[in-house]
Amino acid sequence: MQKGGGRKHDLEERTAAFAEAVVIFCKKLPINEVTRRLIPQLVGAGTSIGANYCEADCSESNRDFIHKLSIANKEAKETKFFLRTLAKAVPEHVTEMRDLWKEAHELNLILSSIIIKAKRTERNKKTNR
Repeated sequence: MQKGGGRKHDLEERTAAFAEAVVIFCKKLPINEVTRRLIPQLVGAGTSIGANYCEADCSESNRDFIHKLSIANKEAKETKFFLRTLAKAVPEHVTEMRDLWKEAHELNLILSSIIIKAKRTERNKKTNR
């Protein structure tokens, strides 16, 4: 069974492209006492979405899949938080941050949907025993 609704490679590529976009964006930001702390947080969260999605794809069970995907989903939400915070610290880059925020939000919605379906499958397995 291919996890992620048969679109594994699309989401894998999308999360990788997002991670790359976050890295490229962060390289443009000025370094000061505020951004010195926020930039690494954004890079960590933004790149972790795809890494955890890849781990979920190689999961050993449906429960493991749900767990790993839930981590990816948390990282997407964290990415949105750091983008919002950085928008206040570096307002001259707010337009690009909005675009990244929208993509992180879409990834959050997609991952949430997959998690809900996987949890439903897990519950159905338990009730059919």
